[in-house]
Amino acid sequence: MADPGRDFQKSLLATFRAEAEEHLQVISAGLLDLEKPAGPEQAAQVLEKVLREAHSLKGAARAVDLRRIEEICQSMETELARVKRHEVELGPSQFDALHASTAEMRRVAAEAQEGGGAARPAEAAPEHPTAVTAPEDSVRVSRTQLDRLLLQVEGLVPERWTIASRSAELRALLAETKAWQKRWAPVRQMAAGRQNGSPSARPLREFLEWNEDHHRRIETGLLSLSKAEARHERVFATVVDSLLADTRELLLRPFSSILEALPPLVRDLCRQQGKQALLRLHGSELEVDRRILQEIKDPLLHLVRNSIDHGIEPPARRAGAGKGPQGVVQITIAQMDAEKVEIEVSDDGAGIDTTRVKEAALKLGLVDEETSRSLTAEETYPFIFQSGLTTSPAVTEVSGRGLGMVIVREKVERLGGHLSLKTHPGQGTTFRLVLPLTVSTLRGVLVQAAGQEALIPSTFVERVGRVAPKEIATIESHATVLVEGRAVSLVRLQDILGYPPANNPDPNAEALPFVVVAVADRRIAFLVDSVRDELEVIQKTLGPQLARVRNIAGAAVLPSGKLVPILSVSDLVSSATTAPPPAAALTSVAPDAREHRRPSVLVVDDSITARTLLKNVLEAAGYLVRTAVDGAEAYASLREGDFDVVVSDVDMPRLNGFELTKKIRADRRISELPVILVTALESREDRERGIESGANAYIVKSSFEQGNLLEIVNRYV
Repeated sequence: MADPGRDFQKSLLATFRAEAEEHLQVISAGLLDLEKPAGPEQAAQVLEKVLREAHSLKGAARAVDLRRIEEICQSMETELARVKRHEVELGPSQFDALHASTAEMRRVAAEAQEGGGAARPAEAAPEHPTAVTAPEDSVRVSRTQLDRLLLQVEGLVPERWTIASRSAELRALLAETKAWQKRWAPVRQMAAGRQNGSPSARPLREFLEWNEDHHRRIETGLLSLSKAEARHERVFATVVDSLLADTRELLLRPFSSILEALPPLVRDLCRQQGKQALLRLHGSELEVDRRILQEIKDPLLHLVRNSIDHGIEPPARRAGAGKGPQGVVQITIAQMDAEKVEIEVSDDGAGIDTTRVKEAALKLGLVDEETSRSLTAEETYPFIFQSGLTTSPAVTEVSGRGLGMVIVREKVERLGGHLSLKTHPGQGTTFRLVLPLTVSTLRGVLVQAAGQEALIPSTFVERVGRVAPKEIATIESHATVLVEGRAVSLVRLQDILGYPPANNPDPNAEALPFVVVAVADRRIAFLVDSVRDELEVIQKTLGPQLARVRNIAGAAVLPSGKLVPILSVSDLVSSATTAPPPAAALTSVAPDAREHRRPSVLVVDDSITARTLLKNVLEAAGYLVRTAVDGAEAYASLREGDFDVVVSDVDMPRLNGFELTKKIRADRRISELPVILVTALESREDRERGIESGANAYIVKSSFEQGNLLEIVNRYV
């Protein structure tokens, strides 16, 4: 049997804890403000506010007989009153004690609610207690109840889509009957005219009249049903949209509710590390879904810790760099549109040392030494989000394990958002987070791969396009597609998802659909069977039993009622980047008459050693080989002879490989001749320039393998 007194006591303590938290937030913020340099008048105002909050909290604690909080508030009032009278000044040790007292009051309030609190509230409980009195225009509802309510309302959304689909089907049927009637009318007139003088005219006429009446009744019924269903659709949609909007609004909370721990964090870290930093918050009043706030709280804490630990320099070093002793960490929150919010966490510290990032990536085996030397600063940034990578010389309580940024990225992407960064040596770093305003709905591109449907979150989709098989180029044995003048790796979505293999695309097909996605400055194009639609769906998690399934972020119910997976784009890109399938898996060339003779290859290179090597490799594989010392000689040979493929160096006198390729493409007689560039130039810009010039494949000499060369040459002959 329930104890009315105990229930009342718990309710009263819950009310007190909510009130106490409001007071403690103001006290904590005020103490932090008092530590900052300020004028006498401003300091006096802040001090007065803290005194009033402490006094109000003391009275609230006395009402529920929480003597410990009452005593702490009394001590705090006494100390601050002395400061107000200019009898003492607050120093670092006094501020430490005041912050510790604030934390102690939070702990006592939490323990009181969990453990049932003091005896006085129970003794004071009325014989027939009611809920704690609240303002007339508000009511306290548990978060669990709100979540349950939202789930129930969200459950109506698929029904709304189903109704809309049925309404569309009815309209389509009605259109079919009208089309039938239009085609039937002249036939009926012709048939009736021919049978007017026949003995069977009357039965036929009666049948035709009955048939027309019967069709008219069906049409009338369909029209009535269609109108009724349209009304039903409008009413249901209005009610569901309204319920969903109102319920989501109940779950909105300001960002400030999760930022209260940041000022003390900055203060404590700076004290520990001998640094000075000011935390600035902009836009913290913006309200978003509480579930978003719960998930993003820890990532924000880590980014701020990261700014202090890795970004802000000690005062002496800042002075040497021409900066003031106090650094600035800033969080700026702004709504981008009706669906997204942008968070920027920036500092004016030392910036990210990309050299140390490369060294850490080399140590972890994420990149080889030769490749690391050619990486630009922007190409280095993604390594920061790799598990285990850290630039800290030692593991500390704050950082050094190389897991923090991984967790930040995963949290952001699990919410359907994305994370990027910009850094400037000596000036600072900015992390940019783009998040949805709510986690319940998601816009996604519906694609089909190997006969299976899946959703790719629209946030990550950069563009959708089509490419002919013959336009798929090769760089270092991997397929690429040219997107806005830039070569982008191309992989089949079904290969990454592990679906059963399908037939290679028809090389004579006009075009194949692909979707370009972008995550943390990495772009990958995924070949799919088809791009079906872009939809707004209700996003569902996989539950605790399937909390982490590679490549899958959740599930959604389509308007048809079908359940489809929502793909994790970060996983897809990582899989494609780590081990992309070879280009041979994506392209195939139909055999022609050339396979009945030995194919001919023109090798172009100004180095006699390189020419000899390539010639020997190709001749050993059965090819007829002719050589040229530069592009000019090669072009002259092409005009005189008949070749099946050109294998050319890039950096040559008179006419380099890029220019030779362009001349071949401009020559109508040989414009379709395959060109494979084999070169020491390995920068991304050179690779893209090679593809832009019209080369079919680009092989870097540093990673040259005979099998790789022969595989590519064989594909084009």
